[in-house]
Amino acid sequence: MQRKITYLWKESGVPRGYRSAVSLHGHTNHSRESLFFIAEYAARHTVLRRALATQERRAKAKSGVVLDFWKGYWTPPLTPLAAFQLEREQVENELGLNALISLTDHDSIEAPMLLRVVPEARRVPVSLEWTVPFHDTILHLGIHNLPSARAESITTQLNEFTADPQERNLPGLMKMLNEYPDVLVVVNHPFWDLAGIGRERHTQALSCFLAEQGMFVHALEVNGLRSLEENLFVGHLAEGWNLPIVSGGDRHGCEPSAVLNLTEADNLAEFIHQIRKKGSSHVLYMPQYAEPVALRIMQTLLDVIRVYPDYSMGSQRWDERVFHPDKNGVPRPLSCMWKKPPGFIEAIFSCLRLVERAPVRRAVQFALAGSERQKQLMFGGRQEVTP
Repeated sequence: MQRKITYLWKESGVPRGYRSAVSLHGHTNHSRESLFFIAEYAARHTVLRRALATQERRAKAKSGVVLDFWKGYWTPPLTPLAAFQLEREQVENELGLNALISLTDHDSIEAPMLLRVVPEARRVPVSLEWTVPFHDTILHLGIHNLPSARAESITTQLNEFTADPQERNLPGLMKMLNEYPDVLVVVNHPFWDLAGIGRERHTQALSCFLAEQGMFVHALEVNGLRSLEENLFVGHLAEGWNLPIVSGGDRHGCEPSAVLNLTEADNLAEFIHQIRKKGSSHVLYMPQYAEPVALRIMQTLLDVIRVYPDYSMGSQRWDERVFHPDKNGVPRPLSCMWKKPPGFIEAIFSCLRLVERAPVRRAVQFALAGSERQKQLMFGGRQEVTP
């Protein structure tokens, strides 16, 4: 088993030794993303917490709607074709390689199924990011390259488990996925505590999952929107469980994947065989990963709240792409539930948009890049682990 990690800004010639670059774990506007982070953030900031409480009272009084961030969701701005083209252009234009792209929306295969009627994307794999409640935490598994003829029925089975997570049923589903030789099962961002139970409890649950289901897991993900420190921990975890690491961009906005895989394979199935049979993986960090993660997340949020005038009516503004249940429990875009966004939201967004001004961006970049880990990232070179 061989694991390599390269930073492109330190070794720009490395891609020339490969045929393809693989972009895994990208999201489209068919992905439903939780709004619960708003409640978590507000809980730590008194002014925002009070503003949301005021808005909650007004919404309940005027329309009978009770704010519920668990049931609300937002959708990324890019359509499936736009997301596919963004990833392909980075690989072809910046690396000069063949692009192998797997888009993975949350618990949905709509995007790849739609892309398959587009000539330039007809070979896109049918993939998704499966939400797996396990013990008292939540894991996300990247399920790549499902067999076309069975993709819908398999997805239905996976989503039934998500809705009713009877853990006795999990081994059978994992075994089923493993029996397809062209399918890749990846634990995405393993250390991300999505359930908010605390790092120690989440890590314990993760260890239990790998102990029980590890024979059906093919790789662990180093993630383009997680910190360098966390990704290094993933590498140590992979060594401990004798698993390969693979890249995962986790792109939600308009920045292409910050981490890719280099491979000699001509197609995704060949790459998957390389991972599953040989455990050989070469992860490539793209230059954007050297930017502070917090700044890149700000940029993603700017992409999410941006107006897209070329999009179809009903998806141009951010409040047309954010949904919340109405008084009858039916998800509706926020644009249908108010005349205009509340003033405090627009004020926050106006402040955030200042980051797009070059002097402000440079100042924020300087302020966020002061950690030793970030310095290691900026000036480090290639890491290579060959057990």
